[in-house]
Amino acid sequence: MKKGLVVLSLFDGMSCGRIALDRAGIKVKKYYASEIDKYAQIVSAANYPDIIRLGDITKWKEWKIEKPDLIIGGSPCQGFSFAGKGLNFNDPRSKLFFTFADIVKHYKPKYFLLENVKMTKEHQKVISDCLGVEPIEINSALVSAQNRKRLYWTNIPGVTQPKDKGIVLKDIIKEEFYKKRPAPRIYDKKAPTLRKDRYGLEKTTDGITWRKLTPLECERLQTVPDNFTAHVSNTQRYKMLGNGWTVDVIAHIFRRLK
Repeated sequence: MKKGLVVLSLFDGMSCGRIALDRAGIKVKKYYASEIDKYAQIVSAANYPDIIRLGDITKWKEWKIEKPDLIIGGSPCQGFSFAGKGLNFNDPRSKLFFTFADIVKHYKPKYFLLENVKMTKEHQKVISDCLGVEPIEINSALVSAQNRKRLYWTNIPGVTQPKDKGIVLKDIIKEEFYKKRPAPRIYDKKAPTLRKDRYGLEKTTDGITWRKLTPLECERLQTVPDNFTAHVSNTQRYKMLGNGWTVDVIAHIFRRLK
C-alpha cells in the first residue's frame, strides 16, 4: 500500500473520512464516495475535487471500481438512536446497514470501519454478528469540546481509546462571543451532542441555557477544518455537521493503519 489506499466511502456525506485520512497521514490512491445528498456533495467537491463519485448506494452492483483496501461508512442512524422512534431494523434507513455489509462481503477489503450511534444490545449484536467484530465505544469528548458517544466496528488492529485532550467550549468558540459573554460556568464545559436539529440551544439540569452555536463553532466541535462547509447555506451546514463524523476520532482509528 506504499502507493496509497483505495478507499470506498459509503454514506460519505461531506467526506469526513477523507479529512481523517489526510489528518492521520494516510496516503490515498483513489477515494470512491457514495452519497445522495446534493449539498454534502457540493461541500465535498469544493474541498476534494479528485473524489470519484458513485451516487446511490442501492445501485452498488452497477459500480465499476477498483477493489478497495478500506471500506468505511456511517450508515443512517435514525432507526437506532435512543433519541429516535426506536424503529431499529424496521426503519428503511437503518436497513441500509445490510447494504453496507453486503458490499464489505463482496469486495472483502483488508480493512473496514462502520460508525453508528449507541443502541440496544440486541441490535448491536446483530451488527456485530454480521461484521464479525465487536464495536469499541468512543466519546468524542476525548478529542473535542463535544459529548458524543458512538460505536465503531472495525477490523483495523489495535484500536484503543484516544488520549483526553481536555478541550472545552472556550477552546472552540469565536473569540468575540467569549469576550462579550464571559461565563466560565458555560465555557468550561462540554457541548451536548451536535445533531442536525440541535445546534447548542438547550436548557440543562443545572440551569445553563446554551446559545446557538455558529456553523464555524459546529465545525470545530466536529474537529472539521474551519469553513470547510462554507459552500452552502447555514441550514445545510448545520445539517451535515450534525450528521457527520468527529474527524479526530476517525483519524485516531486510521493511525493504526500505518
